[in-house]
Amino acid sequence: MVETSRRDIRKLKLDELKQFFVEHGEKPFRAQQVYEWLWNKSAKDFDQMTNLSVGLREMLKQNFAINHINVDRMQRSSDGTIKNAVTLYDGMVVESVLIPTEKRITACVSSQVGCSLACKFCATARLKRQRNLSPDEIYDQVVAIKEQAQLYYGRPLTNIVFMGMGEPLLNYANVMSAIEKITSQKGLNMANKRITVSTVGVAKMIVKMADDNVKFNLAVSLHAALDKTRSAIMPINDTNPLSELGDALKYWYQKTKRKVTYEYVVWKGINDTEEHAQALLKFCKIIPSKVNLIEYNPIDEGEFQQASEAALNMYMDILERNGITTRIRKSRGKDIDAACGQLANKT
Repeated sequence: MVETSRRDIRKLKLDELKQFFVEHGEKPFRAQQVYEWLWNKSAKDFDQMTNLSVGLREMLKQNFAINHINVDRMQRSSDGTIKNAVTLYDGMVVESVLIPTEKRITACVSSQVGCSLACKFCATARLKRQRNLSPDEIYDQVVAIKEQAQLYYGRPLTNIVFMGMGEPLLNYANVMSAIEKITSQKGLNMANKRITVSTVGVAKMIVKMADDNVKFNLAVSLHAALDKTRSAIMPINDTNPLSELGDALKYWYQKTKRKVTYEYVVWKGINDTEEHAQALLKFCKIIPSKVNLIEYNPIDEGEFQQASEAALNMYMDILERNGITTRIRKSRGKDIDAACGQLANKT
């Protein structure tokens, strides 16, 4: 844990940084230099800022800190997936994942320490929410995986998904600020189309995203298109029922003209019937959409078990026959508990 009374310099906006330098008798362009080191070059220490004088670096050290994350443990799966146990400045821990495929390398990042939404099939939900991550803590996860992609694969990071620990739309301002730093030319300069934010379906925040004219992709962790079933496994559905979620998604498409991806796990004895598949098809027709049928990753020996191959094929047949682009997404990193729903700080 970092104990410091100094302010984290990355909490300052560029104008505030300029004001600091002017008040200390320095030229305001120094702020631009420091800002570039922080967000474009991802500096972890003031001594890395080599175009600043030693005296100027010492002044920064006396006044500010850089509360950078630490990757304290890295696990590598037999399929090449890398899971990071990330320690934050206050000692709390989240997890992030590098997912390599033939054509891309994806960073799966966390937005909260724990989660407050209590989805019954998810290991993260058992941790309860402890706090939101700051924009720089989210940004640092991306940088760490970007460096790992080059170090271990000799390839660039291509995609980012907000599908780690926490509900991104319940940490809205910080997630949006992080994405701004990640996509800015003064930051990591990644394309918005390479970023996907996944939500369990917080309707009013989907509307806000549409109003804010965001440019990234939207995924909804759906898992059932019948209210009774969805409420039983995802308590968020009690306050954000499918009708409200559907209205929010209509608004999203009206404003953005971008289709949504539905993440959907089929479980044995829960949603593996034709009734559920037909309900999903009906929901998919609300706006242009595609479906990822996700292989389930058990978190214990409890009620949630992967459905049969026949059930998955039944879903595929119904959806594709009706023009819905559908794919079965195989899980990655299961042997190190790095797959969807498994992130739970076991380290």
